[in-house]
Amino acid sequence: MASKLFATKPISNILAEAEGAGEHTLKRALGPVNLITLGIGAIIGAGIFVLTGTAAAQFAGPAIVISYMIAGAGCVFAGLCYAEFASMLPIAGSAYTYGYATMGELVAWIIGWALVLEYAFGAATVAVGWSGFVSSLLEFFGTKLPFNATPSVALTLFGHPFKAQVDIFALSAIVIITIVLVVGVRESANFNSGAVMIKVSVVLVFIGLALAFAFGHWHHMMTNWQPFIPRNRGHFGQFGWSGIMRGAGVVFFAYIGFDAVSTAAQEAKNPQKDMPFGILGSLIVCTVLYIFVAGLLTGIKPYSSLNVPAPVADGAAAIGVRWGVLLIDLGAIAGLASVMLVMLLGQSRVLYTMSCDGLLWKWVGRLHPRFRTPYIISIVVGTFAALLAAFLPITLLGELVSLGTLLAFTIVCLGVWVLRVRQPELHRPFRTPWVPVVPICGMIVSLALMLSLDEPAWIGFGSWLIIGQIIYFTYSRRHSNVQRALAAATKPDVRVGR
Repeated sequence: MASKLFATKPISNILAEAEGAGEHTLKRALGPVNLITLGIGAIIGAGIFVLTGTAAAQFAGPAIVISYMIAGAGCVFAGLCYAEFASMLPIAGSAYTYGYATMGELVAWIIGWALVLEYAFGAATVAVGWSGFVSSLLEFFGTKLPFNATPSVALTLFGHPFKAQVDIFALSAIVIITIVLVVGVRESANFNSGAVMIKVSVVLVFIGLALAFAFGHWHHMMTNWQPFIPRNRGHFGQFGWSGIMRGAGVVFFAYIGFDAVSTAAQEAKNPQKDMPFGILGSLIVCTVLYIFVAGLLTGIKPYSSLNVPAPVADGAAAIGVRWGVLLIDLGAIAGLASVMLVMLLGQSRVLYTMSCDGLLWKWVGRLHPRFRTPYIISIVVGTFAALLAAFLPITLLGELVSLGTLLAFTIVCLGVWVLRVRQPELHRPFRTPWVPVVPICGMIVSLALMLSLDEPAWIGFGSWLIIGQIIYFTYSRRHSNVQRALAAATKPDVRVGR
């Protein structure tokens, strides 16, 4: 009985689904540029504008540059494993499908359910941050709204009245993004590409201004960079090398999202070639940008003064660019919009694949007859994320998102190693180098970062997984295509008469 829970989905079945065509399949409309901008769109968000200053001021000092290098290296380990799977199994399910092919149905379900934390909860968290930057931009221009953007609503839950604050901007952002996703993947990709161009341009403008300041004020920069690695203050994580590692754990969250590229594999024109390019290319571009921003920012201002809500904007103001607040607000608004889009796109594609496998209800996998997008689940996920964004503050959401992501990273790294041992003869358009060293390093980094998170996040994560198991054992297991195939194969051959 237990062996059925870990029944794997045949690789041949996955490849047949990936090669399907027609009105009942996802539309292949994405090229290499679309895929790399999807990756950059998912990665660059509030992290580069906020986490850099926080981690430098509290943990690493100017050595936050090394923290970014360590976090980026950890993501590259996982990215190499994702690239092998995405080129070999170009299906929309991402880590869920990879787990299904290597470690079985129960593991796949856990990953798919955990990805809801990464994508839907992540989009909701980003929407709340997006709302804050929109409010800041309106204040910059002195605009007064004719309505309250965050009104309070009196609700009653289990007989107890309480007030919930509704974030109208966050709610509106998710609604608009959901409409774009329903209309079509090409339109979604074009919207994302435009947003990525804006936010990358903002980052490059800041880097250019900061470099010009650095060459004219080199002594000032060197003074702020000393000591490059501040002495540890007697506690783990408070500067020194332990602070660098703690900083890596914090800024790792600025890299979350590159795996969403793999959810678009079934909509890529040439996934075998372009998926590795999209995944690894976006990681490399973002790592380079992060290192430049972190190094220049800690040179412009003393690291101890960077624990503020908008450190990059403050850095721009410190070098005489008074419109720095406007610059960063525009970049963050565009950046967070693209993050929401890629997160919600990834979520709907994973759930679509789970439905096709029989683990979720059939309506989840229904495609729009004209746009060929999973429109019903896109609307449902968008509504769910909009409600989270409208009513919930940013509390444990960030750490819950990270736990879901890191679990997926761990399983994907392990899956590459397992499949190399079990089926070494499979055609792999892209091969992860130095197996099993790279997968093991990816697992170690991911598990270490998971263990560094707080206990309340683990309690919430465990509760979420329990809810998922209830759904699996009450519905998914009885309707699974793989389980039905196993049952048919083991059914006794009944013969009537002679």
